[in-house]
Amino acid sequence: MLIEPARKDAMKILDIGGTADFWRALPGLYRDPNVSITVVNLGTEERRDENIHVVDGDACALPFDDNSFDIVHSNSVIEHVGHWREMEQMAKEVRRLAPQYFVQTPNVWFPVEPHFKLPFVHWLPEQTRSMIVQATRRSRKFRDAGEATRYVQRISLLSATQLQCLFPDAHIWRERVLGLTKSLVAERFPTA
Repeated sequence: MLIEPARKDAMKILDIGGTADFWRALPGLYRDPNVSITVVNLGTEERRDENIHVVDGDACALPFDDNSFDIVHSNSVIEHVGHWREMEQMAKEVRRLAPQYFVQTPNVWFPVEPHFKLPFVHWLPEQTRSMIVQATRRSRKFRDAGEATRYVQRISLLSATQLQCLFPDAHIWRERVLGLTKSLVAERFPTA
């Protein structure tokens, strides 16, 4: 993802659910005195690093005024905020906070679920997904079926049609792997 500023003076970026490390890897933006980056995560401690300010916040109810930022960026977060009502709230916040945005999410129709790293499991009923995830999850052991179910319920993948519904003023583009749409991006940038 490449962010092209719409103007040459100071730029304010809001990253919902991101990390300071992501921005440190972008030398064109990190440490630029004309760029201010705010990273919001649920349950994080507030801290500052150069031009990056990390704050605690809920993607569905952010404590910023309308158009406080030039660009909102969010990568693989909207599918974790809850069900449709919460996704609508996050989308409303994104659109409210900046005239430009970039929101990426995995595609529900891609055959491999990116969180579980298993083929087709995300198309199965919730109880079946919970059982499979509990039985096959190597990197994290779940104490019981309840913990596995809570994990499964925190992931609601979207289709292109659903993403367009959440972001009606956006262009939806597809990131493809072997001809299949792996992830979707809703972006709103000014046209030249």
